[in-house]
Amino acid sequence: MKKIISVFLTVALAGSVALAQNNKADKKRGDWREKVRAEQVANITSQLDLTEAEAQAFWPVYNEVQKQRREAFKASTQAYKALNKGIEGEEVNALLEAYLDAKKAAEAIETEAIARYKKVLPVNKVAKLIVAEENFRHQQIGKLGGKAGRPEGPRSGGRRPQMPMGGEMTD
Repeated sequence: MKKIISVFLTVALAGSVALAQNNKADKKRGDWREKVRAEQVANITSQLDLTEAEAQAFWPVYNEVQKQRREAFKASTQAYKALNKGIEGEEVNALLEAYLDAKKAAEAIETEAIARYKKVLPVNKVAKLIVAEENFRHQQIGKLGGKAGRPEGPRSGGRRPQMPMGGEMTD
C-alpha cells in the first residue's frame, strides 16, 4: 500500500512539475508574441508618421485585419496539416482543394485590407505601411536566422542572396 501511495505521489508531483513548466512555456511564448506586436506597432507608428485623426481611424482597421490574418494563417496551417496527413488517402483531392481555398482566403484578406486602408489613409501612407510590414517581417526573420532574413535595400546591396549550383547561399 505504501508503494502505491509513493508511486501515486511521484506521478502527481511529476505531473504538476510538467504542468508548471508548460504554463511557464506558454507564458514565455505569450510574452514573446506581445513583445513582437509592440515592436511592430512602434515600427509602423514611426514609419507612417500618422496624424492623430489618421491614427484614430487606422488602428481599429489594422487590428481587425491582423485578427483576420491570424485566423487565415491558422486555417491555412490546419489545411496543410490535414493535407500532409492525408497525402496517401482517398480524399486527397478534397484536402488539396481545402488547402487552396485557405490560401485564396488569405490572399483575399490582403486585397481587402489595402482597400480598407485606402479609405482611412492617403495612398502614400498605405504604400509605406506595406513596406514597413515587409521590412519588419524580414527583420524578425533575421533575428531568428541570421543574415538570410535581411530586407532588400542599401545595406544588402539591393538584391537577394543567390543560390549557386554548389548549394551555399552567397551575397
